[in-house]
Amino acid sequence: MMRLVPFRLESGETVLGAEVKLPKTTLLSISTDRGYIMCGALDVALLNEKLSEREIIAGRAVGVRTLEELMDAPLESVTLKAESLGIVAGMKGSEALRLML
Repeated sequence: MMRLVPFRLESGETVLGAEVKLPKTTLLSISTDRGYIMCGALDVALLNEKLSEREIIAGRAVGVRTLEELMDAPLESVTLKAESLGIVAGMKGSEALRLML
């Protein structure tokens, strides 16, 4: 099952959350037109090393079980391209999304 949820940021912009129920796990992602944050399934090292030419703007939060938790959770890791926008590990997901707009 898949669920799409719009979230309104404090700045007024809307971002889109996607929740995908899989056997024994749930994938969580919230995206803007430029980048996204995701649950622990995101492989930041792969994006930085093998797919670096794509310059993907993304962040990873671990231990989250809902889209709401993903918005509030501190990011555990971020891509190099995200860092170039001022997005850093430890930043709340909602703050990172604001910088991805």
